[in-house]
Amino acid sequence: MDVSPFSAGPGSPGGSPGTGSRPVTITRVTESQWLALDDNEELGRGDVSHRPDGRMFVSVDSWQADVFDRLAAAMAAELPGPLHAVVHEDDLDTRAAWERAGFAVARREREYVVPTDPRITGLDAVPPPPDVTVVPLGRAQEGPLRALHRAVRAEVGATVGWETMPAEVLPRPDGVTVVDPSKYAVAEVSGHYVGLVRVVPRRHEARIGLVAVLAEQRRRGVARALLADVLGALHRAGVTAAWAEVDESNIGAARLIEGLGGQRRGGILELVRR
Repeated sequence: MDVSPFSAGPGSPGGSPGTGSRPVTITRVTESQWLALDDNEELGRGDVSHRPDGRMFVSVDSWQADVFDRLAAAMAAELPGPLHAVVHEDDLDTRAAWERAGFAVARREREYVVPTDPRITGLDAVPPPPDVTVVPLGRAQEGPLRALHRAVRAEVGATVGWETMPAEVLPRPDGVTVVDPSKYAVAEVSGHYVGLVRVVPRRHEARIGLVAVLAEQRRRGVARALLADVLGALHRAGVTAAWAEVDESNIGAARLIEGLGGQRRGGILELVRR
């Protein structure tokens, strides 16, 4: 589970008028951006970003269906596959636009709203394992945190595959897995970091990103201990709810979030063109 903020694409391209007979020129202006122009008027743009896991994501911003189609076709013709795109599950027009460009749904993420009040989550009544110490947000040592993050990525890659992790991951410099250590809380056992959670606080809510525990420490309540600390701190700070995304195939993570009182509030589709 790891989520971050994203742009799902063009909004609702299927419901807007086209350009008719007006001449539209599609131009690749940089290595990562295309523009649709009518003379000097910008009618839309397309962008591509490379994710740390190697996936290439494209997005198109245009309210005109024919412009969207031409931008998507131009990008697909010039970029090596596979190409990925994301869209909210309720945005049927954008999904149809990507499908016209040859994309198909590859995976789904469920979006949840999780309460922070421990009286609702029940986390105040469940003590953590006696050998687990939670290092609160912003206090983890950077070196061990990065080492734990690399270990988590290696375990995920060797099992379910990193492609099952959230579609929306902020771009990072090559080789960098942790952008801002202050957004992480970690679980420590015998001086070693064994679990982590990434949280992005906002004004009245927060976003829970990656929640992960090393395989040897799972099924001991480490994840619940992390979430108890983080959600409790958010509650004391006046944040009443946190957002989280869970891959639809990750039954264990869904049960954990729903067991804390998490309510589903929609979902995200990742589409792929092979």
